[in-house]
Amino acid sequence: MKSKDSKSVSNNNSEKKAILSVVYIFVGLFVLMMGYFTYFLLVKRDDVVNSTYNLRHDVLSKRIIRGKILSSDGKVLAETITDDEGNEIRAYPYKDMYANVVGRVARGRTGIEEVENITLLTTYSKSPDAMYNDLVGVKNPGNNVVSTLNHKLTKLAYDALGNDRGAVVVIEPKTGKILTMVSKPSYDPNEIEYNWDKLTEDIDNKSPLLNRASQGLYPPGSTFKLLTALAYMRDNPDYMDYEYKCVGHTEYDGMRISCSGNKVHGRLDLKQAFAKSCNSSFSSIGKNISIDDFRSLSESFFFNQPLPARVVNNPSSFLLKVGESGVKEAMQTAIGQGRTLITPLHNAMITAAVANDGVIMKPYVIDHIESAGGRILKGYIPEEASRVMTVKEANYLKSLMRAVVTEGTAKRLQKLDVKVAGKTGTAETEGATSHAWFVGFAPLNDPEIVISVIVENKGSGSEYAVPIAEKIFDAYFD
Repeated sequence: MKSKDSKSVSNNNSEKKAILSVVYIFVGLFVLMMGYFTYFLLVKRDDVVNSTYNLRHDVLSKRIIRGKILSSDGKVLAETITDDEGNEIRAYPYKDMYANVVGRVARGRTGIEEVENITLLTTYSKSPDAMYNDLVGVKNPGNNVVSTLNHKLTKLAYDALGNDRGAVVVIEPKTGKILTMVSKPSYDPNEIEYNWDKLTEDIDNKSPLLNRASQGLYPPGSTFKLLTALAYMRDNPDYMDYEYKCVGHTEYDGMRISCSGNKVHGRLDLKQAFAKSCNSSFSSIGKNISIDDFRSLSESFFFNQPLPARVVNNPSSFLLKVGESGVKEAMQTAIGQGRTLITPLHNAMITAAVANDGVIMKPYVIDHIESAGGRILKGYIPEEASRVMTVKEANYLKSLMRAVVTEGTAKRLQKLDVKVAGKTGTAETEGATSHAWFVGFAPLNDPEIVISVIVENKGSGSEYAVPIAEKIFDAYFD
């Protein structure tokens, strides 16, 4: 029989265990709560704050006049004005030029208008004028968002595209700043209410509401040979000894891949094959590259995932896969055909990695926030996304891209005062004229800008995309 003392000890131990269990539960709940709170602050806060369901927006809009969105060179891209009847109207002075990147307020916020919604509806509260206006019930001007967009280059790109469908992206490779993001066809956000039904019905399949620059998906054509060349270099340490004899085409199991115009390039090393954009050479390379390595390389460059960019974007796709893809698809993929799709922004980022010694910076479009009086309240700093290649690899790819200008498909860029490196592309589309591509950077030895151009259903990159890039390079370095 147990003594009373032993029973007492047993009861005390049970009580302690029960108390400790309760304590552990509460500690666990507290840790979970703090974890979620931290997650909310770091990850979900902006989504919740800018959500259209957040009633705070309505309260702020009654007290504050929505701030302006400005270009980096001081042009007003969006502002709130008052009409003759005293109604506040959101105005976009440049109409469709900036619609896809600056966005709109009516019919669902998009672009910068969405991302910085609360910023634009917040005023610099320490201003004496702001405090006085609050007291007397007068609306204060909201903070202004200053973008990285350069108006001079944007207008040039917009005009250069003319009536063609396509997109132009210009970024700084060292920082990731987006200087230009043009998408055509576009729409006039000033007339969004009037034209909404027509825009959404889209009878002509023009997709004016789509930001082609960051959301449009296209076969990359020969611009993808940058990654094919890099994949070959990594699989073959003796890549400098590469040699191929081009007879104008190559065949495999009933499939024929031809060089542009069936041109016979003759005996080529890797640099010459790249400069002349020899399809038969690069499709033959694709036949022998490890599919696993090719896919791993592409995904290290952010294929099959959202881009690490501070703008809305669609993931580019690389679908070549062991067990599902055969040699034919590998050969097509190596020349940028097959099922591979890419956005113009992503193509600019890949090119920027070459220009920036192997490092991809996160693209961003907002430079800083300032009060209505011009006081800087918050600035955005460049942020590295990933190192995707070595300096040695980047330097060799630079030499390949320079050869495209000196002896290949972008020779017309030689006449510029600045040394340019680039790659053209002509992406075939089923039942339609090819898309014209160009990606490139300048100056060669200390790159300041990267350009990505696509002109839909127009023809060759050298004929239709290169002239647009030429105008931008010329204007920037003027």
